[in-house]
Amino acid sequence: MSDVTFIDGPNAKLAYDYIPGSGPCIVFLHGYKSDMEGSKAVHLAQWAASQGRAFLRLDCSGHGQSGGVFEEGCIGDWAEDALTVIEAVTEGPLVLVGSSMGGWISCVLTKKLSRIVGFVGIAAAPDFTEDGFWATFSDEQKAEVMTNGQTALPSDYGEPYIVTKKLIEDGRNQLVLRSPLPMEFPVRLLQGTEDEAVLRKTALALLDHIDSPDISLALVKGQDHRFSTPECLTLIENAILDIVK
Repeated sequence: MSDVTFIDGPNAKLAYDYIPGSGPCIVFLHGYKSDMEGSKAVHLAQWAASQGRAFLRLDCSGHGQSGGVFEEGCIGDWAEDALTVIEAVTEGPLVLVGSSMGGWISCVLTKKLSRIVGFVGIAAAPDFTEDGFWATFSDEQKAEVMTNGQTALPSDYGEPYIVTKKLIEDGRNQLVLRSPLPMEFPVRLLQGTEDEAVLRKTALALLDHIDSPDISLALVKGQDHRFSTPECLTLIENAILDIVK
């Protein structure tokens, strides 16, 4: 396992951990308010190292060990962060593994990177700022965002989510379910049936929307948004192996 390294990013100093090895390089993209020290990221880093596979995980600005303020970020910024690290650190083919928000960022990156040869989405959350936050806001919450610049939402995963006007407005420029989403490579989507943060209808919408010659969705009964049990981690490993075989 390599040590955490820092690079100057477009929005802040960015932290990443790169493990050299055989390709394609597996790139893990974390979720909203998560980071590269989450259980899935750490497990996959150890797994990749044990297999001699190249692996990259990183913290977007405002997350984990990277600089920046979380409330000042947005999907476009975080996709730009990921792209900066990927282009600076890796060469050759890439397999993107996106968890929750990382799944959305992965979709954005497929339009910017020609080196991607596979995508694994774990409870992928495309367009969640519009379809998850804004669509469920009350009129009062919408007014608070537009007038005061933010609103706070309770979270099952710690501190409240601060949803900003910037996050909402930028999110509308990053939507991936409203226009064609070609992926000319294998795609594996994984989703827990008890996930209350990203519903199975989102996974089904993404399955239907992605234009790929080889795409599948696995619904795992009883698993929640964390998708981090030993059985789930094995499913993620197998999904990656199915792509790189």
